[in-house]
Amino acid sequence: MQLRTHTPSATDLIPPPVPTEDNLTSLTALTDLDDAIENLGVAVPCRSNDPEVFFAESPADVEYAKSLCQACPLKEACLAGAKDRREPWGVWGGELFVQGVVVARKRPRGRPRKNAVVA
Repeated sequence: MQLRTHTPSATDLIPPPVPTEDNLTSLTALTDLDDAIENLGVAVPCRSNDPEVFFAESPADVEYAKSLCQACPLKEACLAGAKDRREPWGVWGGELFVQGVVVARKRPRGRPRKNAVVA
């Protein structure tokens, strides 16, 4: 069995595109999003905070994760990619996904109350 060597082609020598405002929203694949984060040169919340925050169970933690996304320069691209991939769960682009659908709020665990409780 002979091993073949890889001869670089013209496409191998072209550096990846630097993300701009125009092409940030077209990043649907996770690898494209990862490359954009690396080329951005700015800290993004999902890389500078504990990843578990973005997949939290408690409603308060989910709201905290959503608030972290608000200042992210890749927020729209992250959200668009998550919608295209139908992410099963977690906070992506400042929105909460549950079973591939964006939901407004995370329900607490357990059964809902039958009667409203006055605080």
